[in-house]
Amino acid sequence: MAAKEKVIEEQAISFEAAMERLESIVSKLESGDVPLETAIELFQEGMKLSQLCGSKLEDVERKIEVLIETENGLHKKPFAAANEE
Repeated sequence: MAAKEKVIEEQAISFEAAMERLESIVSKLESGDVPLETAIELFQEGMKLSQLCGSKLEDVERKIEVLIETENGLHKKPFAAANEE
């Protein structure tokens, strides 16, 4: 599979599916019953899924708008993560 096709395939996976696969990988790695080569492959896949999930969360945060009530009525304000306020 070409790298471009892999990126498209990864982007097509839902956040929930990526998290489910990531949890499965973590369980396998924590069990300790995985050969070294397989563990390395699982770790690499897990890192990619983690980055994908983080990217999807950042995209959603950019899309969220918070309504702020002021004296002049309601105003839209871009979503700010808790650590940015």
